[in-house]
Amino acid sequence: MTTSSAVDWGREVSADPPGQRRSLMGRAAELALIEDFLARAAAEGGSLLLGGEPGVGKTALLEVAADRAVTAGTRVVRAEGVEFETTGVFSGLSQILIPLSAGLEKLLPVHRDTLAVVLGVAEGDPPKPPQVAQAALQLIRGMAAERPLLLVVDDLQWMDRYSADVLSFVVRRLGGSRAGFLAGARTGSLGGFEPAGMTRHDLAILDPEASLALLRARFPTLAPRVRQRLLDEAQGNPLALLELPPALSGPQRAAWQALPAVLPLTDRLQAVFAGRISGLPATTRELLLLAVLTGPADYALLDRAVGGELLERLTPAERAGLVRADDGTRQLVFRHPLTRSAVVGMSTAQERREAHQRLADTLVNQPDRRCWHLAAATLAPDEAVAALLHDSARRILRRGDPAAAAVLLARAADLSPDPADRSGRLAEAAFIDGTMSWQMERVPTLLAQARQTPLGASAELHAVSADAYLMLNGDGDIDAAHERVVTTINANGGNFDADDRALIAAIDALFQVCLWGSRADLWRPYLVALARLTPAAPEANVLLTNGFDPVRATPAVLSRLDEALARLHAEVDLDEIGKLTSAAVYVDRLPNCRELLRRLIRGEQQGGAVTQAIGARGNLAVDAFFNGRWDEADQIIAEAVQSCEANGHLLFAQNFHYLGGLMAAVRGDHDRARQQTDALIRWGTPRRANLVRIWAAHINALDALGRGEFEDAYQSAATVSPPGTFPPHTATAVWVCLELVEAAMRTGRKEEAAIHVAAMREANLAAISSRLDFVVRACAALAAGNDHPAPLFEAALGLPDVQQWPFDMARVRLAYGEQLRRAHATAAARAQLTAANGAFEQLGAEPWTARTAAELGAAGSSRKTSTTVLTWQEYEIAELAAAGLTNKQIGAQLFLSHRTISTHLYRIFPKLGITSRAALRDALATVSRPRRDDPISRL
Repeated sequence: MTTSSAVDWGREVSADPPGQRRSLMGRAAELALIEDFLARAAAEGGSLLLGGEPGVGKTALLEVAADRAVTAGTRVVRAEGVEFETTGVFSGLSQILIPLSAGLEKLLPVHRDTLAVVLGVAEGDPPKPPQVAQAALQLIRGMAAERPLLLVVDDLQWMDRYSADVLSFVVRRLGGSRAGFLAGARTGSLGGFEPAGMTRHDLAILDPEASLALLRARFPTLAPRVRQRLLDEAQGNPLALLELPPALSGPQRAAWQALPAVLPLTDRLQAVFAGRISGLPATTRELLLLAVLTGPADYALLDRAVGGELLERLTPAERAGLVRADDGTRQLVFRHPLTRSAVVGMSTAQERREAHQRLADTLVNQPDRRCWHLAAATLAPDEAVAALLHDSARRILRRGDPAAAAVLLARAADLSPDPADRSGRLAEAAFIDGTMSWQMERVPTLLAQARQTPLGASAELHAVSADAYLMLNGDGDIDAAHERVVTTINANGGNFDADDRALIAAIDALFQVCLWGSRADLWRPYLVALARLTPAAPEANVLLTNGFDPVRATPAVLSRLDEALARLHAEVDLDEIGKLTSAAVYVDRLPNCRELLRRLIRGEQQGGAVTQAIGARGNLAVDAFFNGRWDEADQIIAEAVQSCEANGHLLFAQNFHYLGGLMAAVRGDHDRARQQTDALIRWGTPRRANLVRIWAAHINALDALGRGEFEDAYQSAATVSPPGTFPPHTATAVWVCLELVEAAMRTGRKEEAAIHVAAMREANLAAISSRLDFVVRACAALAAGNDHPAPLFEAALGLPDVQQWPFDMARVRLAYGEQLRRAHATAAARAQLTAANGAFEQLGAEPWTARTAAELGAAGSSRKTSTTVLTWQEYEIAELAAAGLTNKQIGAQLFLSHRTISTHLYRIFPKLGITSRAALRDALATVSRPRRDDPISRL
């Protein structure tokens, strides 16, 4: 395989090994152009010039072209212009002539002698360029007469002037010779080469899709936000896409360590982007360094920094095409982001420090930017600078950039003369990294450094908060984390001042531990700590606590939540937004929070709070699930799972296993639902995380209901919320009311159903939200059985805005239709069942569609979905399922995926008028086995 290194040039090329034909991402059009050129050149000669910016992929295309030409039987000779040999004499041409020297003997003596002198194998007077050109043309045409010949020249712009003149002459005379000339050159000057008559194709940068595909293929483990930063910096330049990741450290590639403001370059990239910088005047290079280090490089700031000499210093860089002056924004803009990296790479440490100091002196009215530059210019510990950084970090944290805040705190720690101050700042940085920016890999190191000195109260509280998240996200036990946080809060809470940020952070961490543990004994110390805060606990914490115990949330608390959410659109504190939008989940206020949740996600994509953004994705998925936007929910869940797995967010991944399991259950994908519950149990059991056991039970309840396994559904729902009981701080209990009551009625547990309806009424769930009002009424109708339920069903379905919850509404219509059919009110039954069936079909709720179709058939509907004609394949699948085989086992026998088997079964159920696998054996006894050669069996 040929490469782009210099040693591969100036020789005849051999073919790739068989079956290893190369291709390039995003270059389909160029490859087609090259294929066409190669075919024409091998038959009648020709030339093609590929132009483009450095790193855009010219060399890679030349390599592919050479490989393909060799495979087709063409002799390929390659040469390369070298920047430092442009003053040589025929040095470039020699790279072409040497591999063809076997043809010299067939030339006329005058031509042979001319080329022998050029190659240095004979002595004589230096020949004139026209003589060399004519002799080279005869050699090339002569060699092409024996076998098609392709000359491939890279970096044509750097060919020495003599070689360029000769090649210009030769290229114009290749027609009819079976010799082709394929070259690559940078945009701009072609040196001494004259391209008259050549076909030219300028390479564009890769489009976003191809850039993403290239990064994913070559560096599949890059964290998503790191990948996006590299995509932004590379701007479609293939060389940059391939060279930027190796320049980062492992922790940086995994997003465990923040990326620098200016990305480092490999030597290869530095050489590409630094070439035009090195020739600039020193004052211009100094200006460019200031422009890079200042971030947004506005004219006024730069002009002050260089003493009013901006325009004079800028002109050489503009003429070199490195920057442009944007008069609209009045900023200096680098034409390629990596030029910024090259500028920094060419500077010395002392030059950078001096530039930072000059910028700090200029930015007197911008304290956050000023203190950052002061820190970069400061070498020795300096408490004044460290304090400025600490204050800036807190302001930046409130604005929603925790990663930047943690970096500033770590730098403040470095500059802290007092060991206690240093430890406190390191502990706070660890807390932010561990709980907000989720840079978990850095947390142990930061904590170890902090604990080199005894910690003060605030530092201990910050440290234990970070410890708690490390334990939850790792292999730690819930009870151990709980004991550690409670002990630290009691020992360091002081007078429990509600304005103590470190104390509130520790109480927030304790909330998470209690939530994942989901046991009453864990919640008690948390509630005590919250009550001890003086003069009162922060409103967001109070509302969050009540939101996760919705059954006990009073009307006054719900009113306060509504008022807080109404004010939240003007809030900039992302932690506040995260708490209050999470408080809205179980009390059905999420529709009012959609834009806020999207804001949190956008903030993370711009480098903001990861923890809040992950929570926002979960909340948006919940909103989409209940509101019937299931495709949207699927997409959010898939993206979130990918992000969690790529960034090591094992704790938050459990939430999306739960939501993914719910989606699988309602869509009828039993195997996937089981996979999600298994994953939850595997993760939660050794950690004593009772919350995931509750989530798994909810998934199982929905899945079993869809399959008609009502006993399993009842047992699972009762695990979450025993009949007549709403366990404290078990918010999921309000989501399983329908499942529990329906399963109880279908398994003959009428008394249990009635008890639970009574508990729902006693808890006044209907006052929490209009959705829960609908659920309470629907459950009352279900629990009524045959005791005049129609008015109750009508009252539930007659509530305003019931269409907001299409899945729940359709389930109630199905239950109502079943009751009407049993009461022989078939026309009314068909109306309810038809509406339910349409909703289920639109949602893609296959198990419920099958159940509804079966009920429609029993109600005398003429819908074709109740036909009992099976294809041969459907009958074979049904027969294997009736024998007890799982979907995976059936798929293995029939060479189909388990998802395909699941889809077939949910088409078969309504045809047979059944709703579960248990009924398959009896149903098949009433159906004739189709013949394999029957035309209908091939449908």
